[in-house]
Amino acid sequence: MTVRISDDAVAIACGADEVAAAFIAAGEAVERVSSWGMQWLEPLVDIDGVGYGPVSADQVADILKDTAPSLGRIADHPFIANQTRLTFSRAGKTRPLSLDDYYASEGWLGLAKAREMGAQAAIDTVMASGLRGRGGAGFPAGIKWQTVARADGEQKYIVCNADEGDSATFADRMVMEGDPFMLIEGMAIAGFAVGANKGYVYIRSEYPHAIAKMEAAIKLAAHLIAPFVVEVRVGAGAYVCGEETSLLNSLEGKRGEVRAKPPLPALEGLFGKPTIVNNVLTLAAVPWILAHGGDAYAAFGAGRSKGTMPIQIAGNVKHGGLFEVAFGITLGELVNEIGGGTASGRPVRCVQVGGPLGAYIPPEQFHLPLDYEAFAAADALVGHAGITVFDDTVDMAQMARFAMEFCAVESCGKCTPCRLGSTRGVETLDQIIAGKNVEANLALIADLSETMKFGSLCALGGFTPYPVMSAIKHFPEDFR
Repeated sequence: MTVRISDDAVAIACGADEVAAAFIAAGEAVERVSSWGMQWLEPLVDIDGVGYGPVSADQVADILKDTAPSLGRIADHPFIANQTRLTFSRAGKTRPLSLDDYYASEGWLGLAKAREMGAQAAIDTVMASGLRGRGGAGFPAGIKWQTVARADGEQKYIVCNADEGDSATFADRMVMEGDPFMLIEGMAIAGFAVGANKGYVYIRSEYPHAIAKMEAAIKLAAHLIAPFVVEVRVGAGAYVCGEETSLLNSLEGKRGEVRAKPPLPALEGLFGKPTIVNNVLTLAAVPWILAHGGDAYAAFGAGRSKGTMPIQIAGNVKHGGLFEVAFGITLGELVNEIGGGTASGRPVRCVQVGGPLGAYIPPEQFHLPLDYEAFAAADALVGHAGITVFDDTVDMAQMARFAMEFCAVESCGKCTPCRLGSTRGVETLDQIIAGKNVEANLALIADLSETMKFGSLCALGGFTPYPVMSAIKHFPEDFR
C-alpha cells in the first residue's frame, strides 16, 4: 500500500503534516507529493489511486480499516477528469524533489529536443505554439524570445516573474512547490534559445515553501542545465514588483518602481542587458511545447488564445482549486459547474477575474468564453486567470472603493495618475457612499478613471479603473 499526501502549502495549512505523521505512527510508508489542486478536499490522502478527503489525523485508523468513505479513484473525479492537464500533468503524482519521478514523466525531454533542434528552431516552435504570456498582458512569448535572441549583447538574462500577488492566484506557487524542475527546465530552454547563461527566479517573500523547494531543486538540477545557471531572489512583497520593470529594478537592488518604456526589457533589461521576463506559467508551459511540438500545443484553445490555462477558482465558492483546461470554456461552466456555486449556498452575484485589477463580471455575462480577445471586448481581463467568487451579500460600492484604496497603498509613486488619482478616487468614492453629490461624483470617478487608464505608466494605475467602472456599470444600485 502506498500512501501519498501532498506537502503543498495549502495541504500543510489544513493539517497534512499531522495526517502524514498519523499514518507513519501506524506503520505505513508515506510519500509526500505535489497537490492534485482540489483544495476543498485538503488534506487529501491518496492510497493506490483512491482518494480520501478532507482527512484529519483521527480518521487515519478508519481509513486503514477500510471503514472510511472514499472519493473513489482520484483520476476519475469530475474535477480532475474534465481537465486538460499539460502544465499540471504531474500534479498529485510525483514527488517535487525527485529527479527519478521527473525523468519518468517526460522530464528534461523538452530541453533535450531544444538542444537537438538548435536555438532558432526552439524559438520557432514556441512561436508556432501561440503561447502568450500567462501573467496578464498576454503578449506572444515567441516574439519576446526572438527579440532577445536578435538583440546585441554578450550577456543576456532570463528572469522568471514569480511575484504572484493577485487575489485568487496560486498556480505559480503550486508549480514551484509541486513541480520545480519543470520551471527550471523551461528557463533553461529559454536560455538556450536566446543565448542567455543566467536566470533569476524572483519570488515573493510570502512563499517560504516555494522558496525552499526552488532552492533545493536548483541544486539538484544544476549539472543538467549547465552552463545555464539559475538563482532565487526574494522580493519584499510589493505588489507593483509584479510589473516587469519594477521587478527588474528590485532585482538590481533599487527601489521597486516602474521604468518608462522604451527601452523595452527585451533590449535593455536587467543591468541594461537584453532580458526575457516571463512569468512562471509561461515558462512552465515550454517543456511540454518543446517535447510535443508547437502545433500540438496550438491545437488546444480558441481563436488567438492557444493552449491551456491553469484557472484558479477561489473566494466564496464550494469547490475551490486549480482547474487546467483549454481556452474557450465559459465563466458559467467554471463558476457553476466546476466550482459548484457559492460555498454559502447563496446566489452568485459576480466574479472578479484577473486579480484586484480585474473587472467584476455579473452572471448575465457568464456566457463569456475564457479568451483574451473576448474578455478585452467586454472591458475585462484574463490576467493570471484567478477567479474570485462573490455571493449576493457583497457591497459593490465598497469593492470599488477597495480597488482604489489598493492602488493607493501599492502605488510605487512614479507617475501622477496612479499616485494621486487613486487617493482622490478613494475620497470621491467615500463621498458617493455617504450619499453626497452622487451623480456629480460618479461623473468625476468616470473622468478620473479615464485619466488613470490612459495616463499611468503601468498596469497598476492603468487597470484600476476596470474593477471600479465595472462595479458602477453592472451594479449601479449599490452607488445610489
